[in-house]
Parts: sequence; C-alpha cells; structure tokens
Amino acid sequence: MSKIKIIPCSGIGKVFGLMAREAALTVTDKLCPEEAEIVCLAHLVTGEDEALAKVKGLSCVTVDGCSALCAAKSVEASGGIVRQQYRSVDAMRSHKGKNAGTGTALTDDGWLIVDEIAAEIAECVYELRKEV
Repeated sequence: MSKIKIIPCSGIGKVFGLMAREAALTVTDKLCPEEAEIVCLAHLVTGEDEALAKVKGLSCVTVDGCSALCAAKSVEASGGIVRQQYRSVDAMRSHKGKNAGTGTALTDDGWLIVDEIAAEIAECVYELRKEV
C-alpha cells in the first residue's frame, strides 16, 4: 500500500516556510512514519523522475507557508492528487500576537503551532489511509 505523500513548502528564509517543513517532518518522522512520507518540492519542480513517480496519480497533502501555494500547484502540475492543503500562515490566525520565530529558528510558541499543524495533518493522513 502506498504511503500518503506530504509535500511541504520550500519557503527558505521565511518563518512560515520553516513551520511548514517542520510540521511535515513531524508527521513523517514521528506521528505517521508508517503511513506517510515526505517528498521534496524542489525535486518535483526540477522534474526529478523519482519524485515525479512518487506523486503521479497518488494522494498528496501539501503544506504551504503562504497564499502562493507553491507546493499545491507543483504537486498538481506533477500529476499528484492534492487531497488536502494546509498553510502555516492560516494556523497563525488563532495565535495572534505570538512570535513563531524567524526563517531559521522557531520559538517555543512556533514549535507549539508546528505541533498543532502536524496533529491536523496526521489526522488527515489517517483518514486518507482509511479510504485506500
């Protein structure tokens, strides 16, 4: 059975990109290692055959940092099926006034928000696995 693909933003230098990547890694490394795997967005964008094969026609969850939705758009352009989209910037709405950190380091509040995002993604992964 194929694992659910998690594709995070590559917003290097931006706190929302860092949050997206850390949430995706938390899901694939800690919360759902048997059910989900991460796919590198840069490999999709550059057309790497192995990355394209991992998403084409398969269920994917994207984790973008901002409204540009680079991960979601790239997965769709690569033939992946985006089953759910998350944006770390949306998670910040319920944490107004909190400082999540910088593009290179998260604060304690940032890590708490990442854990919330990761928990939502993990729940989605388990629901998607039931459908397979």
